[in-house]
Amino acid sequence: MKIKEIQNLIKFVAKSGASEVKLEMEDVKITIKTNDGSQPVVVQETPVFPQQVFQTQPVSPEPSVPPPSQANVEEDSNFITIKSPIIGTFYRKPSPDKPNFVEVGDSISEGSVLCVIEAMKLFNDIESEVSGKIVKILVDDSSPVEFDQPLFLVDPS
Repeated sequence: MKIKEIQNLIKFVAKSGASEVKLEMEDVKITIKTNDGSQPVVVQETPVFPQQVFQTQPVSPEPSVPPPSQANVEEDSNFITIKSPIIGTFYRKPSPDKPNFVEVGDSISEGSVLCVIEAMKLFNDIESEVSGKIVKILVDDSSPVEFDQPLFLVDPS
């Protein structure tokens, strides 16, 4: 886990009002506690050593994936990628009975709500920082997302 991710997690905990958060990942354990509403303090950060996993059944080779064509890479480089600012669950609509915030082909402006990410039972509106047209939605509705994971491709022209 990178220091920037830990800093963002600390900021998120401070804003959420939680008194204690424990996070355990493959290589790190972190406990963040707040004292009387003051700044959160990282109490513990210890490396966890991965255990060896023994395969008991033969594994069939995975099909090779061809590299993306050069034209496709150049085409995608013209687009702006909107990434997730937090870890949580991605939702395309404000509630199950409402329409999606955006669809492919929709024009968006700076400040438009694109989706909602639920983190620790809090729903966070994710707003666009750019104006343009939605070219591709990279995440399925109700899917978990990681910090800095690409969510949308936007054509700024």
